Amino acid sequence: MATRKNATGRFGSAAAGLLFATAGLTLAARQRWLEKVRLQERQLELEELAIRRQSLAHQQRMHWELLTRAIDDPSLAEVIDTYDKNIPAARRRQFFYANAWYANLYHIHRAGLIDGDELYGHLREFFQNPIFREYWEASRHMRAALNDTSAEARMGRMVDSLVRDLDEADTDEWWVVGTPPAD
Repeated sequence: MATRKNATGRFGSAAAGLLFATAGLTLAARQRWLEKVRLQERQLELEELAIRRQSLAHQQRMHWELLTRAIDDPSLAEVIDTYDKNIPAARRRQFFYANAWYANLYHIHRAGLIDGDELYGHLREFFQNPIFREYWEASRHMRAALNDTSAEARMGRMVDSLVRDLDEADTDEWWVVGTPPAD
């Protein structure tokens, strides 16, 4: 009987060893499969990001194209012109051009081509120009229609704050006025 017990014990140990080895192989295969799935998901995320950036670049080109047509042809400008009609047509066309520059800054910042500090620096410079400031004031009603939580509305509020800081500054060194918001 003792022989029988020993034989069973040996076979049991071998089976347990085989089971653990199989489980180890299965676990390793599962980990490799999970890693492959994670890599595929990351690849899809990167492809989606690339498509989004291409779409934003296309939208920016279209915006510029449409604004250029409006600037060049007053009859086309009338389609999108919501500025006060007491403002001379030539000035309203300048506002379209100012809007194109503003939109350009917005898009290159959103695309990650410039950071918040660079954006703020460019905006400081643009708002030294009285026409750009006049455009900003004349377009206030357009910004009021934006969703408060949108990136565009947040940038508009940041610019409003910058303009106030520039107006209240007691220095001629405009390039140091205001504090860029944290990204």
